[in-house]
Amino acid sequence: MKIQTHQFRQQTSRYFLGESLLHLGNHVDIHRSVLVIDENVEHHHGAKLQGWKKIIIPAGEEVKNMATVEKIIDGLISYEADRKTTLVGIGGGMLTDVAGFAASIYMRGIPFGFVPTTLLAQVDASIGGKNGVSHGKQKNLLGTITQPEFILFDYALPLTMPDEEWHNGFAEIIKYACIMDAALFDYLEVNKDRALARDVEVLRYLVEKSVDAKTKVVLEDELETGPRRWLNFGHTLGHAVEKLEHIAHGKAVAIGMVAAARFSEQLAGFPSEHTQRLIRLIADYQLPVAFTSDKTAVFDIFKLDKKREKNSIHFVLLEEIGKATTKAVPLEDLKAMMQQL
Repeated sequence: MKIQTHQFRQQTSRYFLGESLLHLGNHVDIHRSVLVIDENVEHHHGAKLQGWKKIIIPAGEEVKNMATVEKIIDGLISYEADRKTTLVGIGGGMLTDVAGFAASIYMRGIPFGFVPTTLLAQVDASIGGKNGVSHGKQKNLLGTITQPEFILFDYALPLTMPDEEWHNGFAEIIKYACIMDAALFDYLEVNKDRALARDVEVLRYLVEKSVDAKTKVVLEDELETGPRRWLNFGHTLGHAVEKLEHIAHGKAVAIGMVAAARFSEQLAGFPSEHTQRLIRLIADYQLPVAFTSDKTAVFDIFKLDKKREKNSIHFVLLEEIGKATTKAVPLEDLKAMMQQL
């Protein structure tokens, strides 16, 4: 196990990389903690969590809402949780987002930690302190930026995922490669067969590289006023597609990255052959590349994106593989470019 300690704006967070879920009690007091887990995690891993207080919630992105937050808060009340109780979210990205948000607002904030169980959650959702829920058609509209006290990364947990969810996790890893790590892009190309075969050493390498990449950006810009916006590469359009099509987050981001690369050709001089290289890599990891959604409906959602300022959206573009930039793009220009997708 590797232990990393990071000092954020208001919180010191510790990462336990390569730790086992069975050792959770070494890092948080079983008698002063409440677990939030979803039904799938309870099915696969509940036997490892005997004796812990649990709040079990449904699985699925459709329950990422205030009703689920209220269920968690009701559970905390039933356990007589106080301001020193630690809430531990164990599950995928939806679960960690909702659990972190509930902890951030219960009694004006209680300590919390995460055990991400999916590849997507390990490389992205659990890191960086963004917690929240969706509202209406807007993904993650309500939320906070509050850092967890700890994150426990058990590399065995994602191995129980269905194939489709395994592929889904690679979208965010490809994103990091695109925006800040050309060598990681090369590694993903060379090691695609081992990655898809769930080679644990490849998994460890990819998770740790992703954790380092995202943490570096968050430490530099925790409140998303500058470079942290790069982490939204593929997400502005991707979130709209995700809400409309009800598809997995990684699939939607993959579609969004291809669209963003095409926009980058026009707005940032990104070479078209690099767009083709990105399309090949996304397809190799069995993620979609084609934009087939209703363009007007997508535009109507993303014009209300949180990154909008007046009549422009701060859109993340690529100058080359491994180098991102952010540009305020007028909504009318984005609408015109979307018609070409």
